[in-house]
Amino acid sequence: MSDLSRTFGSQEVDPRERERLVRDVFRRVARRYDLMNDLMSFGIHRLWKRSLAWVVNPGPGQLIVDLAGGTGDVAHRVAAVDRQVIIVDPSFEMMAVGRETRHHALRWVAGTAEQMPLPDASVDAVTIAFGIRNVTRIEDALTEILRVLKPGGRLLCLEFSKVVGPLRAPYELYNRWVIPAIGTMVAGDKSAYRYLVESIRRFPDQETMCGILREAGFTDVWYRNYSMGIAALHVGTRPA
Repeated sequence: MSDLSRTFGSQEVDPRERERLVRDVFRRVARRYDLMNDLMSFGIHRLWKRSLAWVVNPGPGQLIVDLAGGTGDVAHRVAAVDRQVIIVDPSFEMMAVGRETRHHALRWVAGTAEQMPLPDASVDAVTIAFGIRNVTRIEDALTEILRVLKPGGRLLCLEFSKVVGPLRAPYELYNRWVIPAIGTMVAGDKSAYRYLVESIRRFPDQETMCGILREAGFTDVWYRNYSMGIAALHVGTRPA
């Protein structure tokens, strides 16, 4: 059994060891990460991220943080010359790939969801796409997001979720067998993509995630399903 399988098969794992292994996953897949997203979702992830950017609806002069932003796939969709967009990510390898191809106006900053190098109440919106399930402690991450948001600022969290309806059974089979196979053929890293599948399986469903956001202190919490719940966008506001 691999280190990844042992770590994510148990809830009693040292947080520092989990963080180290997650970073190692993204270091190994950085060069093929965007390609793998296209292959695994048949390109549909681009539509989900476009919808996320539309919901952000950024205005002139705003500061937007794309947390766990990796290669900047979301950040470049909200970037413009009249606003500031900062990518915060712990993976230097992922950000290095993004710097080669993304919008010149983006800023890249090393940091984790639990500890962002940003002042209190300084950010108008925080986006995080397919990254919240990889944080070491989701409660600590949400507390940190609330800290950096301005009163009235919003968190927009796009994440894999629980499928409803007739897609559920075939999607589970696809996750279990096809995604690791694609990871082996394209990225040459089966264990990394087994971890990604396992992290999707363990992530809370839509209503549970809404409860977690409310418990953390967010208000006006709501969610929107994409593709019958394969992904869901959760939105919450820091109280004014």
